Amino acid sequence: MATATDAAQSPRHAAGGSGSAGGGTSRRGHPWLTLVSVALGVIMVGLDGTVVSIANPRIAEDLHASLSDLQWVTNAYLLALAVLLIPAGKLGDRFGRRLIFLIGVVGFALTSLAVGLVGSIEGVIIFRTLQGVAGALLMPNTLAILRSAFPPEKLNSAIGIWGGASAISIAGGPIIGGLLVEHVSWESVFYINVPVGAIALIVGLFVLAESRDESGSHRFDAPGLLTLGGGLFALVFGMIKAQGWGWGSGRTIGFLVAAVVLLVLFVVIETRVRAPLLPMRLFRNRSLSLSTLIVMLTFFAMFGVLFFLTLYLQNVHGYSAVQAGVRTLPLSAVFMVSSPLGAALNGRFGPRVPITIGMALLLASFVVLTQLEPDSSFNLLWPPFVAIGVGVGLIITAASDAIIGNAPIEDSGVAGGLQSTATQLGGVLGTAVLGSVLASRVGSVLVDRLVGAGVPAEQAGKLAQAKELVGQGLVPPATGTSATVQGAIEAGSHAAFMSGLHVAMVIGAVLSGVAMVLALFIRPGQNAGNAVAHV
Repeated sequence: MATATDAAQSPRHAAGGSGSAGGGTSRRGHPWLTLVSVALGVIMVGLDGTVVSIANPRIAEDLHASLSDLQWVTNAYLLALAVLLIPAGKLGDRFGRRLIFLIGVVGFALTSLAVGLVGSIEGVIIFRTLQGVAGALLMPNTLAILRSAFPPEKLNSAIGIWGGASAISIAGGPIIGGLLVEHVSWESVFYINVPVGAIALIVGLFVLAESRDESGSHRFDAPGLLTLGGGLFALVFGMIKAQGWGWGSGRTIGFLVAAVVLLVLFVVIETRVRAPLLPMRLFRNRSLSLSTLIVMLTFFAMFGVLFFLTLYLQNVHGYSAVQAGVRTLPLSAVFMVSSPLGAALNGRFGPRVPITIGMALLLASFVVLTQLEPDSSFNLLWPPFVAIGVGVGLIITAASDAIIGNAPIEDSGVAGGLQSTATQLGGVLGTAVLGSVLASRVGSVLVDRLVGAGVPAEQAGKLAQAKELVGQGLVPPATGTSATVQGAIEAGSHAAFMSGLHVAMVIGAVLSGVAMVLALFIRPGQNAGNAVAHV
């Protein structure tokens, strides 16, 4: 494999002999132009991560989507991304990082266009899955391209700008998404990826030098990929479908058992194949294992909060998409500026201090969010939003450094992929688990809350069938009823939704407390200080 130094001295070396393509122009392999190209790809993916949560209520309205459908709009993308991040990095090593990156850029833009055009919730979910595949091709190869283009003394600066581009796009996503949803359409939050992708493609074709791993064997762990993908799909599908089937249903139990079997089989396979997708030897290190778990729990919390509080802001509170975007800005914006603080604390005290502080902030935030009511003012919301943003920023930098630092040097690339995968899996499980908890709670208390609000018992019993709608924070239609009863239906429906939201927040608080204790057992690694947080 070409080293970063070699790449800086000669683009041809970085490209494995192909860097002179295009007439050997000085643009090919130019480090800072290379950074522009990969940053555009990162911005495209970063925007998509936060604008979709703002668009979800409008998607549900236009396409008649249920709560479980909305969960799949998010989870189909994250699940594909999580399963394929590590294999996509290996594809780049084998066939060329420039090639795989540009395929990912084109695929991401085209699938974004398809999401907006398809016109059905089933189609949206299918193309969101394919969008996740494209994102997986794109993301892991961005850092590999930078490493082949920059000399060691400038690589950290380049990676800092790379991370800044990602953070800015994540922070700006709620505002951009709100403006597009309110003034154009929900489809436009996906269409915006098309021009960004086109620019990234054009710049990449002229600027990026090819690089690949010429060191030897490129075995592909197909059994590992199939069992991991199948196990995660069965797990998420079972949890989401449990909202309708019931947790005691044979179908729910069947999917969850299948998930356990496939994931156990994955572990067995990974201990026996010569070139495993995810070497199990990594998990012999306690600090690496705990840090990976903490990354999952952190993004479990972050994605769960964004998903359900966006529904709360728009459907219960009645805010517009722009107003909701502005109100979620404290979370994403503070996250952007707290990551450097996490790095500084990690450098001085090791990972325990920033992770413990971050988890304490998440715990406190969840406790405060259990006090939300349908008419709560923003004064109750913004402090936990700020605390979550600070907490996640502190945690992700320190935990990422602990993962990379505790991995053997030869496994540092796989360890980085593991951190990225844990991030996406946390998001998948956050929306799936908390969504199932919220939906189950809403279904169990809806009739009581309606009757308690003044809805006649017979009518409340009939409205129990609208639990999917109430689970989104919406009010079921009740034609032919008096204004008094309609007001009672609204109050009872919102009370049921808030009850589900409170239980979900309690679970988040408990998991944050567990993670805070686990953080006390993490030690910095010998290779610490070179990690990059992949979000």
